[in-house]
Amino acid sequence: MLISNESLKSPYYAVIDLGSNSFHMLITRQLANSVQVVDKVKRKVRLASGLTQDNTLSEAAIARGLECLSFFAERLQDIPNGNVRIVATATVRLAKNKADFLARANKVLGRKITLLSGEQEAELIYLGVAHTNCCADQRLVIDIGGASTELIVGTEQQAIKIVSLNLGCVTFNQQFFKGGTINKNNFQRATQTATNMLQPLIDSYLNIGWQTVLGGSGTMQALAEILIFSKQPTIISREFLAQIEEKLLSFSNIAQINLPGLRHERIPVFISGVAILNAIFDCFKIDKLQLSSGALREGLLYQMLPNVEKLTIRQQTINSLTQRYHVDKQHAENVKKQASYLFDSFSSTWALNKDNSYQLLLASCDLHEIGLLLEFKHHQKHSAYIIQHADLVGFDQADKQLLSALVLLYKGEFSPNELTQSVTTNKVASYLLAILRLAVILCQRRKDDVLPQYQAHIDKLIHLNISTEWLNCHPLIHDELMQENQYLASIGLQIKIN
Repeated sequence: MLISNESLKSPYYAVIDLGSNSFHMLITRQLANSVQVVDKVKRKVRLASGLTQDNTLSEAAIARGLECLSFFAERLQDIPNGNVRIVATATVRLAKNKADFLARANKVLGRKITLLSGEQEAELIYLGVAHTNCCADQRLVIDIGGASTELIVGTEQQAIKIVSLNLGCVTFNQQFFKGGTINKNNFQRATQTATNMLQPLIDSYLNIGWQTVLGGSGTMQALAEILIFSKQPTIISREFLAQIEEKLLSFSNIAQINLPGLRHERIPVFISGVAILNAIFDCFKIDKLQLSSGALREGLLYQMLPNVEKLTIRQQTINSLTQRYHVDKQHAENVKKQASYLFDSFSSTWALNKDNSYQLLLASCDLHEIGLLLEFKHHQKHSAYIIQHADLVGFDQADKQLLSALVLLYKGEFSPNELTQSVTTNKVASYLLAILRLAVILCQRRKDDVLPQYQAHIDKLIHLNISTEWLNCHPLIHDELMQENQYLASIGLQIKIN
């Protein structure tokens, strides 16, 4: 893609996604090797609800779409054409009168809309996931839209298998929950229809295989918000889906749905999305799914940005913060090395995995001192506040919750109640905190040439085997390690120095 001189001078980029359920606009600013979100606009257009039985887009749906685009057009006036990507997805693909709609929409925006094929949409969704989630495993990515569902298996930046199905929460809502009626029969029919559409794909997908399942569309986000509200890890399990199904079937109409943590705007198509997700879980033998930080819009953005280092967006965000708050990068790197070693030493006994929570532990090593720029006395509180309230591209709300808890509690006295988060279990979170705290103590001299040579292992105690000579030369660190016993006792851990 050619970038004009005008585009290169402007740090602002815009992505617009004409989805089947919602229209989204994302405006960002590129700062060196990081991305700053300037604005996000979302409108529930529900374009797919305007498709007639013969797939003609109704005039009322077109009018809703054009009105929304007129709002977006105002924000695009000062952004060069080369810095804007506008795409339409499943509903427009299906519409017999797509050419008419796109011609009118292009005129309203004053820009050209690209109609994505299902495969192109899936590739961009995968690209957005790959650049916003720190996961080296082969993964299955699921995206349930208003009129289509994308299933992608890939490794790192490369998609291996891609399928886009005409299977969406808005179209299913119209087909199986007319008038908002909820009963066991129509829920089962919706699930079975989705299962029938997925059936031909099962063998080919299972033969490829994956270690991690990620999803980031509205249905998964709504389920994650319910989990966050109840202070549970944002892992969507088969058991949790069954609980949600049971609760949904206790209502007789969609208008009655009232689940703690479920936002009002998500209610109309929530039950149809759950039915589709149920079928996907069953067909592909999925036990749990993790929420993704990015999808289609992030894929479009990353594809468009010039001169971006080949780093994940999450790592770009960390680098930007450490630069902005003048973090001692060498010290942070030393802490990270010690934390990595301790994690590897303890992972078998503590059943720790190198998943998202591990990546957040490493991020906490990078960011635990960002509050020092403001003052030393309350720097841990400042660090936690910055993380909680900054727009950290690549980190979702649950990620920020654990990250802020780790930097708040990385040293000194603490209460287990302060370790509030929903990324993982409380036990795993306490183990991660213990690792971070020990790594920081061991790096207290802030010089990598005086770090101890030691071994670490776990039985009922945390054993640190450190030479007596080194401990005698570093009495303060020795004392800090012994004092740490008092603090870690609150989470049931004890250290023994050998």
